[in-house]
Order: sequence, then C-alpha cells, then structure tokens
Amino acid sequence: VITVSSKDEVGASDAARITPIDLNSFFEEDGKIYGYQGLSITIWVSSISFQAYADISYKSTSDGGKGVTDLKSALQNIFGETLLDSKDDFLQTFSSDGNYIRYILCDYQVVWSVVGVMELLLCQVVRMVMDNPDAGSLYSRLVPLVLLLVDGSNPIDVTDSGWELYVLTQKKDLEHEDVQSRLLGFSAIYRFYHYPDSTRLRLGQILVLPPYQSKGHGRHLLEVIHNVAISEDVYDFTVEEPLDAFQHVRTCLDVQRLLGFEPIKEALNSTVLYLKQGRLSKKTHVPRFVPPSSAAEDVRRVLKINKTQLTQCWEILIYLSLDPIDKYVDDFEMIVSHRVKEEILGKDGGSGGKQVIEVPSEYKEDMSFVMFKTKDGKPSSVELDEDQTKQQEEQLKQLVDERLNVIKSVAQKVQLQV
Repeated sequence: VITVSSKDEVGASDAARITPIDLNSFFEEDGKIYGYQGLSITIWVSSISFQAYADISYKSTSDGGKGVTDLKSALQNIFGETLLDSKDDFLQTFSSDGNYIRYILCDYQVVWSVVGVMELLLCQVVRMVMDNPDAGSLYSRLVPLVLLLVDGSNPIDVTDSGWELYVLTQKKDLEHEDVQSRLLGFSAIYRFYHYPDSTRLRLGQILVLPPYQSKGHGRHLLEVIHNVAISEDVYDFTVEEPLDAFQHVRTCLDVQRLLGFEPIKEALNSTVLYLKQGRLSKKTHVPRFVPPSSAAEDVRRVLKINKTQLTQCWEILIYLSLDPIDKYVDDFEMIVSHRVKEEILGKDGGSGGKQVIEVPSEYKEDMSFVMFKTKDGKPSSVELDEDQTKQQEEQLKQLVDERLNVIKSVAQKVQLQV
C-alpha cells in the first residue's frame, strides 16, 4: 500500500509505503489467495482525498482445485466505495478532490490551532459530531486506513451521534487561501452519559497517517482531547483497549501532568519518604504502594485521569522520585514484583485463591498456562511439582521484567521532556 499526495508521486519509487497488518480475514476463509501465479497487488491511496486504486498484475491463473479468488470483492471489503475502477479516475481525484479536506472541515469547530515558528505551518484540530453527514462521509474514507493499520479495529457506527471525530490537519503557505489542507491523523471519541448530569469520554480509535508518524502529532491530538475533557468538565477520559505504542505516549503525557499536580505530589512525597527509610527485604510485611483514594479522586475530578490509568502511572512516579534510583533500585524492584505477584496469584501468593498451572499446548509451549480460582479462597487440592513451580516463577519474573522495562522507558522519555 502506497500513499501519494500528487499525480507525480504515482509510480515513483520513493513514495511513502504502508506495511498493513494481517489481512487474512479479507481473503477466503483460510486467509489465502488461489488461482494466480506471479501475483502482485499495489494499492495507491491518495492522502488528499483518501480514494484508492488497485494495480493488479499476474502471469496466469489456475483454479488449483480451489477456485479463483475474487480479488476485487476482497479489496472492496477493505476499501469500499473509495476503491476506484481505473487509474485515470484515480489520477483525476487530485484535481477534482484536491481541496476535499479543507472544504469538508470549513464549517466545523476548531478546538486547537497553532502556527509553526520556524515555517508557515498552520496545524488545527477540528471536532465533528457524527450526527452530520459530512462527518460520516469523511470517516467512510478513513475506514480503509483504520483496517489496514490498526490491529483488531472495527469501523464505528456513523449513525450514532455519540461518536465525535477529532481531525488533525496541517496547511502550508498561510498567505494563500486556496492551499490544500492535509489530514495528519484523527481520533474517534465516544461520549457516554454519566449519572446524574455528566458525561464520560472514551477514545475508541486514534491514527496518525504513516508519513507523519514519530513527529509528535499523536501526542498533540491526545493533549487536545484531554483539554476538551477538562474544559467541558466531563466525569473522566478513558481509552478502549489501547495498543502498547499508544499506551506509551498516553502514559508519558499523564505522568508529566501528574508530576505537577499538588495532591499527587503530597501523596508521592509520603510514599518516597517511607521507601527511603530502609530496605524492604528486612520488613515482615511489604505494603501495597498505591495512590490514596482521596488523591485518586482529585486526579479524576481535575485531570480526568481514571483510577486504572493513575495506577499505571503511580509506579513510574515513584521511580522518578527515588533519586538517585540506583540507591533504591532493589526496593523498587521488590515493589513491582510484589504487586505483579499479587495481581496474578492473589494476596496469598498462590497458597489459596488463584493459582497458575502450566499446561503444554501446540500454540506456544513455553508460555502456556491456566489460571484458576478456588471457591471461597480455600486452599486448593492441586499441588505444583518442582518443575511447575519453577515455570511459574520464571513466568512471573518475565512479567516483572517487562513491567520494569516499561517503567524505565517512560521515565527516560519524561525526563528528556522536562
């Protein structure tokens, strides 16, 4: 898949290429293409109008005992009406739909705008509510990119007015009104009712187009949505099943905001002071290091960060506050290890309640296990042998190491941005 912004880029060797996610579900029941030899499919997508053209070539066809795959139908399952029949029709869109983005967004609310200092660049975020046909029309052109680039994604319901689009655009050369506006990315937000008189915002989709990724645009888009949540005093702002890359950006942003929030600073100082008193390994009981409920409520009320996300940020805040970290690293790792073990095995550490048992499978032998919970938290009659106990300890250690790597990565990013 190749994105282009002009006729001249169509067919160029240096055009921006997109590596799509697994598209097996669009081709036959088994995810395979039958009946073609030397098959090559190149999809050209206009970053101006988001219409597409499929360049398909092959040497010959053969049913191969399976029948010939209908490529056009499979591609239309992804691209829908944006897939044009001919290359000429596709090339024509660069003149006929060259100002599509600017025209379709011109009558909608601008919730954020900034002009670049070094060059004449106007970046804006425009909000569109899905009860307007323009919003549905724009989103229908963006759906193929969502399916191509976001794992496990499904199109939103454009007839549901609870959905809102936040569209990030960029315009060059501010002295001319007819200059094209380019869409850099977008986010789909759902607005829920919260009893008795409030709403909650949940991010369902967010995408920065590949040519503009790793330039801070996703962070800017997320900041805008946070600011809207605060200015409109919604109950809280949540995210539906965030991918790891997005969660990293989100956590970096939230940690920075929390570092300057007084109720959190007070609670954090108390936690850090306790940790600096001595080694936890010498204590008979390791307490749970969680933010106080009063501070968590203040964070939700003022910053609109929910309790689950605050908990994700809390250990990172502790890590940043234990300065120098090298002096307290053993105790910090014990905190993380204790919390992970408690989440997986329960407070009794496996003597009762939850247990994890290794179960070999063909899928992934070294990571296959079953977790079960005994009735009323009573001790289980299932006993782990020495190999199972060792396997359990290794799995827990891997989870702890992964969490520590996330903490260190976010902390490093935040320190660079401070």
